[in-house]
Amino acid sequence: MTTIRLTAAQAMVRWLSVQMTEEGDRFIEGIWAIFGHGNVAGIGEALHAHREVFPTWRGHNEQTMAHTAIAYAKASKRRRAMAVTTSIGPGALNVVTAAALAHVNRLPVLIIPGDVFANRAPDPVLQQIEDWGDGTVSANDAFKPVSRYFDRITRPEQILTALPRALRVMTDPAECGPVTLAFCQDVQAEAYDYPLSFFTPKVWKIRRPEADADELAAAIALIKAAKAPVIVAGGGVIYSQAEAELAAFATAHNIPVVETQAGKSVLDFDHALNFGPVGVTGASSANTVCENADLVIGVGTRFQDFTTGSWSLFKNPARKILSINVAAYDAYKHGATNLVSDAKIALQVIGKALVSQKYAAIPALQADWAAATAAVKAKPIHDNALPTDAQVIGAVQRASTKATVVMSAAGTMPGELHKIWDAPMGGYHMEYGFSCMGYEIAGAMGIKLARPDADVVCMVGDGSYMMANSELATAVMMGVPFTVVLTDNRGYGCINRLQKGTGGAGFNNLLDDSYHVNPSHIDFAAHAGSMGARALKVATIAELEAALAEAKGAKIPTVIVIDTDPWPSTEAGGTWWDVAVPEVSTRAEVNTAHANYEKNTQNQRLAD
Repeated sequence: MTTIRLTAAQAMVRWLSVQMTEEGDRFIEGIWAIFGHGNVAGIGEALHAHREVFPTWRGHNEQTMAHTAIAYAKASKRRRAMAVTTSIGPGALNVVTAAALAHVNRLPVLIIPGDVFANRAPDPVLQQIEDWGDGTVSANDAFKPVSRYFDRITRPEQILTALPRALRVMTDPAECGPVTLAFCQDVQAEAYDYPLSFFTPKVWKIRRPEADADELAAAIALIKAAKAPVIVAGGGVIYSQAEAELAAFATAHNIPVVETQAGKSVLDFDHALNFGPVGVTGASSANTVCENADLVIGVGTRFQDFTTGSWSLFKNPARKILSINVAAYDAYKHGATNLVSDAKIALQVIGKALVSQKYAAIPALQADWAAATAAVKAKPIHDNALPTDAQVIGAVQRASTKATVVMSAAGTMPGELHKIWDAPMGGYHMEYGFSCMGYEIAGAMGIKLARPDADVVCMVGDGSYMMANSELATAVMMGVPFTVVLTDNRGYGCINRLQKGTGGAGFNNLLDDSYHVNPSHIDFAAHAGSMGARALKVATIAELEAALAEAKGAKIPTVIVIDTDPWPSTEAGGTWWDVAVPEVSTRAEVNTAHANYEKNTQNQRLAD
């Protein structure tokens, strides 16, 4: 057997550089790195040696550079991914939130934090957490609940098994998610005679699991028996690349389609059978269809509470649920009839079985919804008034093209965008599984890296911007252009409305309602400009539209700041969801809200 003597870190990087997609690209495109104690010497040297064949990029915060990697994978439909490496303590723990985001959203990212010395000779080292009851514990154990696969590399030969296991998980459509390889820092630098065959380029094919025959038969029988089915399209349709199959299936059988946050833009917004967004932030057209449906066909959705209105949306007493999902965990939820299968294959096979079966015509509800959304997005009559978030979205909508990808993650924007943004196919990117504040700026950069021809527009509130903005400087440094529309409503406007809606007093959300000695005043344009971005503040919707036009073709990020009114939201559409209200309070508003809460919980149907 021919061998080559390398350090464990050198072997890891060399191996990663030859793991390929079916299209001939690297599956792990490169690695984001902030070097520190635990990864600078071993992994750092290995990355430098391979920098021509395996790129390394430097971030400004470990969490947000991981967000960039995750957004890249999402925008690549899970066909490609990135890696992240950090130091052993604070750097590693900064990534735990991002790992949770990837875990919830079923997105691949390879996390390689440095770890303590395997030989324990210098213990305790800088940044080492000492567990007085368990000598094997390090900070990296925090990754275990938020990793699909976790391993600790304590010997150099262990990468021979750990690395293939890692990529098997990342390329498995059912198990896909974050992988953590905690890499002991002394082991990174240890040499071993690795088989040369280990570094032979390998193509990772993403399988398409076919349905069990009995499950398939049950699903077909259920659909054939239905009188008023509806399809709830989730992100799994996109990851399966089943957009065309869904459109063909819905058209052939006249079945309405509604879109989750992850599934929005699976069809063009004006497709005849696209009834719009579903659930808490949904359209009246979509929710009406769902309320009346006798069969809810989930395709690639995990039926999150915003989709189901905490299981109060589907009101037909005779309704049944069919869940088509590549992951058995999701397919079996809520007592659904389950069909564990790749979405594309399932739609093709079921479509053939239904032959020419068509369901009754559905009332044309979309026109009324389109009129309602157009009204809230229209230009304000008075330019001197603070615009609403919907009016800001309207300005961005008018400036958008088929190439535009609008994105967000937390606060007001996810709900408003889901409701009222007219998305062409592939034109919507929302992180709403974890709804993590701070994903936005980094995520926009990840999307642009995955889709360089896209016009990426990041919609972010002042609260999320303040949570994490440092990768704006990274994007400037790397020459990655996108447009940030920063809506400043002076606080956490979305959660403030929820607080008031559940009877609470305005407290600790808007800046003016929070403890302060001096009123907050943040010059966001100056802040963004200090990091090298093109930055300006506009006062009106007309000025915003002009600024959006100027941002086209920029070579660096553009940040446009506009003050907005924190109170209005789009009242049309939507449905109730379960936000527990205190049973006892001295405030009459809370008691009233609790009475309404008790009434609405009666509509919940917790099992089928």
